[in-house]
Amino acid sequence: MEQIPSTLPVLPIRNAVLFPSISMPLVVGRSRSIKAVEAAEAGGGMIVVVAQRVLTPSDPQIDDLFLVGTLCKIENVTQTEAGSRQVVVTGLSRYRIAEFRLENDLVTARGETVADIHSGDSIRNEALFYNLKELSREILEMLPGSTEHLVKLIERVEDASYLSNVCAAYLNLSLFQKQELLETVQVEQRIEALLNHMRKEREVLNVQREIRDKMSERINKAQREALLREQLRTIRSELGEEVGEEAVDEIDEKIRQAQLPEEVAKIAHEELLRLRGLPPNSAEYHVVRTYLEWLSALPWNRRTEGRIDVERARQTLDEDHFGLEAVKKRILQFLAVARLKNNLHGPILCLVGPPGVGKTSLGQSIARAIGRGFIRTSLGGVRDEAEIRGHRRTYVGAMPGRIIQSIKRAGSKNPVMMLDEIDKLRADFHGDPSAAMLEVLDPEQNRTFTDHYLDVPFDLSEVFFICTANIVDTIPPALRDRMEIIEVTGYTSFEKNHIARRYLLPNLLREHGLKPEWIELPDATLERIIQHHTREAGVRELQRKIAALLRAAAEEVVKFQERNPDAPMPVVRLTSERMPELLGPDRFFPEAAEESLRPGVAIGLAWTPHGGDILFIEATSMPLGKGSLLLTGQLGDVMKESAQIALSIARAAAALKGRGILEDQGFDFGRNDIHIHVPSGAIPKDGPSAGVTILAALTSLLLGRAVKPGLAMTGEITLRGNVLPVGGIKEKVLAAHRAGLKTVILPRRNEQDLNDVPREVREQLKFHFVDTVEEVLRECLGLPASAAGESAEPRVA
Repeated sequence: MEQIPSTLPVLPIRNAVLFPSISMPLVVGRSRSIKAVEAAEAGGGMIVVVAQRVLTPSDPQIDDLFLVGTLCKIENVTQTEAGSRQVVVTGLSRYRIAEFRLENDLVTARGETVADIHSGDSIRNEALFYNLKELSREILEMLPGSTEHLVKLIERVEDASYLSNVCAAYLNLSLFQKQELLETVQVEQRIEALLNHMRKEREVLNVQREIRDKMSERINKAQREALLREQLRTIRSELGEEVGEEAVDEIDEKIRQAQLPEEVAKIAHEELLRLRGLPPNSAEYHVVRTYLEWLSALPWNRRTEGRIDVERARQTLDEDHFGLEAVKKRILQFLAVARLKNNLHGPILCLVGPPGVGKTSLGQSIARAIGRGFIRTSLGGVRDEAEIRGHRRTYVGAMPGRIIQSIKRAGSKNPVMMLDEIDKLRADFHGDPSAAMLEVLDPEQNRTFTDHYLDVPFDLSEVFFICTANIVDTIPPALRDRMEIIEVTGYTSFEKNHIARRYLLPNLLREHGLKPEWIELPDATLERIIQHHTREAGVRELQRKIAALLRAAAEEVVKFQERNPDAPMPVVRLTSERMPELLGPDRFFPEAAEESLRPGVAIGLAWTPHGGDILFIEATSMPLGKGSLLLTGQLGDVMKESAQIALSIARAAAALKGRGILEDQGFDFGRNDIHIHVPSGAIPKDGPSAGVTILAALTSLLLGRAVKPGLAMTGEITLRGNVLPVGGIKEKVLAAHRAGLKTVILPRRNEQDLNDVPREVREQLKFHFVDTVEEVLRECLGLPASAAGESAEPRVA
């Protein structure tokens, strides 16, 4: 130590601190470090080893080095083939650096050695020393492997400074913690700091030992079970039951991979143990095995990773559906709220509309837009509650309900599930399936939905439910209360034409194996199909008619190719003139509604589950009667009452006039029976909206004056002569447009409902908004204001 030069080369090391009395092998590869080693060898083998503050792969800057290092003696240097040096150094003393110098790419330091300092309290020092030895021994004994020789070595150490350096060197500490210990010159302070670190290390080792012991117990238990299972397999092999054991092991592996919830895993384990004890040829064996297969096949923790992107949803809906702007707007608003909440919990969407308008395809588009799987479950005609909740396993052939079956088919616990035809659930002696749907569609309850077959809770809260229905009235109120109704109304002729061109025709050409350049389908042909061969709110019948045309075209294409195999294919023109040949005669005649009507006939507008429709109402009188009213056409009670109200208004108007306008026609209510009939008698009809039409037909009969041609009407009437608003305005107006009518009479309070009607339809129709029956009769019969008022104002009487 007396021969230490005043200036020494510096060897920086990364992520390590070298303590006095400790030997350390180093691999030296950086250029400055190699020069430092060479300079140390040339100057007597003394070098200062200093830790870096920053772990840089290149040579560190002087400011990156600590100011306290270790004075070391180079014991051995070996040069490798790569040009680096393998150096073994031994720490001699702490070294406090006063100044660094960088000359000729060599870092040197000028400083002084620092000796350890002991406090004057020998008793306390001795206590700290023995605590350090005892704690070191405990930690060594807790380490895995044989550490007896190290324990004996520690017991023979009598130098507190040496022991503290050894413990600091080998203790699992961070770089800065070790550097702090290196800079601590006072031995007792160093020991106190070491004791704090070592106590924490002892706690960590205690926890690790407990974990290791538990794992060892499990491994021993598993080995014991494997041994016993192997013996059991041998016994069953002798009994011819080896195949059943292999199946049980396969189910056991599936259950392990299914990541079942803790409660479900416990039940599955119990059933698996029971299955192992059953012979494979027993009936109970197959029941338990099927149950376990269902448990392992369900997606308990499998999810489809998706993201709610409103702009992408808008593009997807526009790509898949033409029109339906109000419906798209409602769906996008719902998804926007779900995006802000970061979940799809909330009201269940219920798409209500006539068949063929795209309710199911809307659900598929929503699933595609948010990146989730789609599964459809039909509820039409379901009468048994067990169809929803499943059958209990005590029954032969028991299976889970449709909800759980759909979840299994979807393969994830967060699909988009469409519950189709929810309005057609029916209750009977087997129970009410709509009551079971209450739990399925309630976000607060479906987290613990329990299928009778599984008899364990399954979380449905992440499923995005979408329901469809044709009408809302048949859905139970409690179930309807859980859903947000979105009405999907019918299409206009313009929209049907566009849908046929953009969606139906390309798909049908592909299905029939035809190339687009082979077929010519003019707009006039599509318009004729829409007007004269279909009358529907949706486009299913239109699709069938186009498919019939393409089948006829396919026949012509095949005949030509068989006769002329090498000739180019001519275009098959499906013109409007060929429709009678290909589709048969026209079925519907919109111009029939425009013809002049006989007195006693009026055209009304009706809402049906399939959209809107026009309704002819006929009235006739029969002399030599008793003044009775006869109603036919399968009319409901409400519609019968509307007819009675219309007759009362007409009779009151006649009585008010004395020998007035009705009496002048020679009509006597007391001696004539009146018969009101609504055609299509096989179809039930009901509702108050035909009131104005019945009154118009009745007044037309009594006056002998025909209703204006091309005119239809709807509205409820009261005994006071008021016209009240009705529902289904959009469907009714579209029906009038499809039928070729030009004028529509509506209640004034329904004027705002025309906003839902497409603009091109509104522009082609003329609307009259009325408040009283006086206005109705003036518009439809052309009566002067005074005559209409006197004949339709019974409230003055």
